[in-house]
Amino acid sequence: MKFTKMHGCGNDYVYVNGFEHSYTPEEKNQLAIQVSKQHFGIGSDGLIFINPSEIADFEMEMYNADGSRGEMCGNGIRCVGKYVYDYGLTDQKQITVESFGAVKHLTLFEEQGKIVKVRVDMGHPIFSAPKVPVDPGKAAADGSVSQKAKELQKQFPMLDEDAVVGQKLSVNGSEYEMICVSMGNPHTVIFMDEIEDLDLVAMGPGFENHPCFPNRTNTEFVKVIDREHVSMRVWERGSGETLACGTGCCATAVACILAGKTEDQVFVKVLGGELKIEWDREKNLIYMTGPATTVFDGIWFEE
Repeated sequence: MKFTKMHGCGNDYVYVNGFEHSYTPEEKNQLAIQVSKQHFGIGSDGLIFINPSEIADFEMEMYNADGSRGEMCGNGIRCVGKYVYDYGLTDQKQITVESFGAVKHLTLFEEQGKIVKVRVDMGHPIFSAPKVPVDPGKAAADGSVSQKAKELQKQFPMLDEDAVVGQKLSVNGSEYEMICVSMGNPHTVIFMDEIEDLDLVAMGPGFENHPCFPNRTNTEFVKVIDREHVSMRVWERGSGETLACGTGCCATAVACILAGKTEDQVFVKVLGGELKIEWDREKNLIYMTGPATTVFDGIWFEE
């Protein structure tokens, strides 16, 4: 199997041309586990197939390192844009990519014949608790549910009454406040004074597998630097801590704006780099801009 390893801000995936390679869903599940292993595989946060699509120019089929299927990957979709242009599958710099049935619009930025940066229209953030999904009644030890969403609806009319904003969350004996947003996949944003010394290996699974998240969750731990800059570490569902998460950066920016901590354009610093996130509140659209990098090409010999 021919493959290309790529990364967006250090969030790395193995990419396979689905026009040339065909596998069953079960084979893709196992292949994702095998190639993602550090030392024993290629080493990555997951596996992405670039396939034909009936509703877009291309389809992104994304699998986490544990073999589970992911609905969306912001860093991954930017690399898909770079792949299809650099490897001659398109000569267009405005393309559409389907992921789990949702279509995203990409703008590709070229330098010396290669794509170096991609801007993605990530669509609108999803706030309704059942659609994230999250069950706020299972979040706090006392079963209480935050009413802050109702208070914010005049300022943010796109906010559902059942949105989870400022909700208490009890994890491993500690209590946090969370904002839950879906960008096609579930995210939980936690604001903290310091994030550098967090032991996410110990903390992350308690958030990911909390009973209030029926489909598990990605968790962003966020420190606000100023009105336009924040730093973030992420524990990704099915992959653990990664160097970046594009949809997580989008969710982080949305949460910062909802909480009144930043302007509508936010630069999110992650361990592997920085992404620019914009929330056009009039259109209720999120735009993500960031780099896409090819690491190497190779051949995977299946045993």
